[in-house]
Amino acid sequence: MVQIVTVKFANDSKTGEFLAHDLGLRVGDCCIVSTGRGAELGMVVDGHVPENLGTQKYHKALRRATEKDLYLNAKKEDREDYAYRLCRKRIVVRNLPMKLSRVEYIFDGSRVIFYFTADHRVDFRELVKDLARELRTRIEMRQIGARDEAKLVGGMGCCGQGENCSKRFLKDLASVSVRTVKEQGLGMNLNRLSGMCGRLKCCLNFTAEGDLLGSDRGQCGGNCGGSS
Repeated sequence: MVQIVTVKFANDSKTGEFLAHDLGLRVGDCCIVSTGRGAELGMVVDGHVPENLGTQKYHKALRRATEKDLYLNAKKEDREDYAYRLCRKRIVVRNLPMKLSRVEYIFDGSRVIFYFTADHRVDFRELVKDLARELRTRIEMRQIGARDEAKLVGGMGCCGQGENCSKRFLKDLASVSVRTVKEQGLGMNLNRLSGMCGRLKCCLNFTAEGDLLGSDRGQCGGNCGGSS
């Protein structure tokens, strides 16, 4: 039986659709899937039997996750913690103007990604050599913005409705303009209107007329843009 399963990845709000042949995957099952980054582990959150696959191309679900896969995934967190501490030390030693946000090992161990923020371009070539020498795998450095950092790190939203919107459900982080604030008559008290990333709160867009669909507004409540 051919299935199309929707898979959510750990520590990430993003999902993907994968083609599964005779795996019998159900919602809640952990599975190994093939992605553009390599083999990764995720959880099935939806699935259906397609009437027609059409011309769309899908990556494949490889297998149901085994106990060994789950053990390796748990160990991956230890490896990420070690790589994070190592990178922090090397950044200090080399006096680089950058802030490390998060470290992510690809499940199959083929690559480790270091996410960081910086005000300007950073020459991290020597840092990459240090990390590759110690970790013995491919190193990828990704410079991200303040909003992306908040999405990666997460944290409690000031509205008290749970984890911040960028981490909880926002797939795309749209910019928030000063014009959006002025049109809502909220004043320009930046301490009140800024989120944990130091930028204008994403939820200000929820209360701007016509900016987002009701489904998105409903997840947030649509009333936290002017509160702190």
